[in-house]
Amino acid sequence: MKVPLQTRALLMILASATALLGQTDAREIIRRAVAADERNWKLARNYVFSERADLRYLDSEGAVKLREISAHDVTFLEGSPYERLVARNDRPLSPTEERKEQEKFARSAAERRAESAAKREQRLAEYIMRPEWQREAWRELPEAFDFRLAAEQVWDGHGAYVILATPRPGYQPRTRTAKMLLHLHIKLWVDMQDYHLVKAEVEVIDTIWAGLFLVRVAKGSRAVVEQTVVDGEVWLPSHTRVVVSARLGLLKVLHIDQDVSYSQCLQCQIASSMVAHAKAN
Repeated sequence: MKVPLQTRALLMILASATALLGQTDAREIIRRAVAADERNWKLARNYVFSERADLRYLDSEGAVKLREISAHDVTFLEGSPYERLVARNDRPLSPTEERKEQEKFARSAAERRAESAAKREQRLAEYIMRPEWQREAWRELPEAFDFRLAAEQVWDGHGAYVILATPRPGYQPRTRTAKMLLHLHIKLWVDMQDYHLVKAEVEVIDTIWAGLFLVRVAKGSRAVVEQTVVDGEVWLPSHTRVVVSARLGLLKVLHIDQDVSYSQCLQCQIASSMVAHAKAN
């Protein structure tokens, strides 16, 4: 039986639409992003970098009470990261502060070189496992949320899927960390080519209790994370901002607005090479 031309055209349109939906299924995009992050972490943890943190303490009306700006170089010292203060309030350290940082670095290097094999193994294991609490929640994201593909945009030179995520009603988290997810609304930008996370915006939609209920993060707190590709192979943070209101214990309340920018650090790379050379000799 010959299929009428109009019917064949309709079937082709339906098939094309189905294929397109399959290619841009939001949950599948998130699953691929999670898998890409698992691969990326193994590369990212070997990179050194500089960071500039602009920390503002706010009053209840949102006015700045105190501002602290600091810059650190993060290098590797005996296998795990070491943060070294290099500037304060966008000015180089004073000679006294610089001397203290050099002495602190020398002490840390000597302590790490002298530690027992068991102590060293513990330190390196803690470094590797430290971000696990973040990744265990990230791994659970595809099941914990409902997703909607909102748009396709160009962000930082990359074509990106823009996906809105809301907690799935009735979902029971498998991990303690993932329970926090259910108090969030999330907006994600995912690279269309390799599915790495380009940007994420997070808003707290219900109070989060943490630290055995000693810390309470208020509704309306929010965070933004932006990433960029480095050396054509690894995605690293380029900028983060956190605006949070939190109660610590029974009395202390903090209103914080912190902006952190990250960059590659030539001095970090030189320092890492020097430490490795000294160790080899």
